[in-house]
Amino acid sequence: MDRIRIGTRGSPLALWQAEWIKSQLQDLYGDLSVELVRIKTTGDKIQDAPLAKIGGKGLFIKEIEEALIREDIDIAVHSMKDMPVKLPAGLCLAAITEREDPRDALISRNNVKLADLPEGAKVGTGSLRRQTQLKNCRPDLNIVPMRGNIDTRIKKLESEGLDAIILAAAGLRRMGWQEKISETVDPAVLLPAIGQGAVGIETRHHDTDITQFIVALDHEVTHTAVDAERAFLEVLEGGCQVPIGAYATIDGGELTLHGLVGSLDGTVIHKSEIQGPAQRADALGRNLAEELLKMGAGKILKEIYG
Repeated sequence: MDRIRIGTRGSPLALWQAEWIKSQLQDLYGDLSVELVRIKTTGDKIQDAPLAKIGGKGLFIKEIEEALIREDIDIAVHSMKDMPVKLPAGLCLAAITEREDPRDALISRNNVKLADLPEGAKVGTGSLRRQTQLKNCRPDLNIVPMRGNIDTRIKKLESEGLDAIILAAAGLRRMGWQEKISETVDPAVLLPAIGQGAVGIETRHHDTDITQFIVALDHEVTHTAVDAERAFLEVLEGGCQVPIGAYATIDGGELTLHGLVGSLDGTVIHKSEIQGPAQRADALGRNLAEELLKMGAGKILKEIYG
């Protein structure tokens, strides 16, 4: 194996992540040729509708996974928060890289903090998870649906007369735009998305030649934490249509997982946390999800899914 083709979306952040993986592979294996293959996904093509109404985050990876199955590419690089829990037959997550800042970030006019935004302030976000939590902590805010790449959303702050927008801090930091952040929001206020801040590398199960290159990029602590979050999501069978958040941390072999399910209007939020040995990440995620279902999350899911 002397060449690896990386499948990636063509957005600036996706390309940054793919280039980052490329540089790490070339640092590790100097003779390896690494090529980027840009693939336009359905999620990139449809920019004028909320994700919840057009099929969810999987639309950002479907065509890339199809190219991986056809062997048009050798690996796929994704933001973990875009990855559905169930992968197509024959594909696997060979590595999850060390997590960047997983928190949400507020970019506002005049660097105003979330708590200090004026009553009725217009805040842009395309995420139901963010909308629900914002409505819960600041019901006076006017939430404006928003989609597009990071740079597009930042421009909309001015062009659409918004007071603030909310984005993932990780993306802003990776693009070198951390100076634009007015506030990095505490997870107690805005619990992050599952896998937020982590990059995943997807491969074909049978490609052991490829996998041997990729496993060196895996960050065990991040991978274990994200496994707990994804197990939580799998039990809830949640997608973009449901406001769900989860965030796991590991300290000295002990994993702490925070999870949340909220109603669309933000009036009801069920949240809890669980702790246990990191090696039980999957079970902890599932147990926390079951706890939230008993608290009333099941009713919310039933209402949303009908």
